[in-house]
Amino acid sequence: MVEDLVVAAVGVASAGAVYVMAAARVVKQYERGVVLRLGRLMPEIRPPGFTLVIPGVDRLRKVNMQIVTMPVPAQEGITRDNVTVRVDAVVYFKVVNPAEAVIAVEDYRFAVSQMAQTSLRSIIGKSDLDDLLSNREKLNQGLELMLDSPAIGWGVQIDRVEIKDVSLPETMKRSMSRQAEAERERRARVINADAELLASKKLAEAAATMADQPSALQLRLLQTVVAVAAEKNSTLVLPFPVELLRFLERSAQQGLVPPDPPPRARPAAREAPEAPEIPEAPEVPEVSETPAPPPPEELPPSGPA
Repeated sequence: MVEDLVVAAVGVASAGAVYVMAAARVVKQYERGVVLRLGRLMPEIRPPGFTLVIPGVDRLRKVNMQIVTMPVPAQEGITRDNVTVRVDAVVYFKVVNPAEAVIAVEDYRFAVSQMAQTSLRSIIGKSDLDDLLSNREKLNQGLELMLDSPAIGWGVQIDRVEIKDVSLPETMKRSMSRQAEAERERRARVINADAELLASKKLAEAAATMADQPSALQLRLLQTVVAVAAEKNSTLVLPFPVELLRFLERSAQQGLVPPDPPPRARPAAREAPEAPEIPEAPEVPEVSETPAPPPPEELPPSGPA
């Protein structure tokens, strides 16, 4: 009798152990459990830790609650200003409602991926090339709003969307390089012109100061000579400024330099004596021309008759 009880207890214990092993489930900290009992959703979401389900009746679906990083494949499109580009992006999202992620959509990861690709192509068609290159923050926000609207019904929250790279054709890259080079050259010319204008104003002020103080020009000349001599040159070129000549001229006019003595008066030149009149030659009578005698006629040669 006792042996039968022991055998029955062992059998029950074994059956209980087998049942517990079949019904035991472990939900990780970053997961939540959704139980479907005979195909119907149970309202209770299983928290992390050890939990039991009815074998053969309940089906436990574990949903990852971590932030998922999903790369969006590169999409080729034409911008609003008719430029062909290839743009790829990355989407960060997480599940906020495990029951909706299991019931509302078949595969929320695939659904978010397809929605991201179509939204990215739509953003490319609505944007200009300059916006894709320099105003990505605004495009990221617009893309996030386009993804977040349908994802809320799937129990998914879009955390962030980033455009990673924009690939341009080689011809467009060369055109943009030439444009950037021309823009930098224009800036360099403007800066050079401003520098020339400022230098001319400073030189005009310096010239006015030197005109008021002529000795400043001599000091500046000496400074130039010192600067040239510091280079250890074998030949020293000493310029002679025109302003120094003007200074000497003004000094002479002010009486600092004695003026040159006036030229001596030269005696008046004597008048040359008048030449005597030459008498006119007597007229020569005209000689009439006599006609020349005619030439003698040639006689025929004499011969025997």
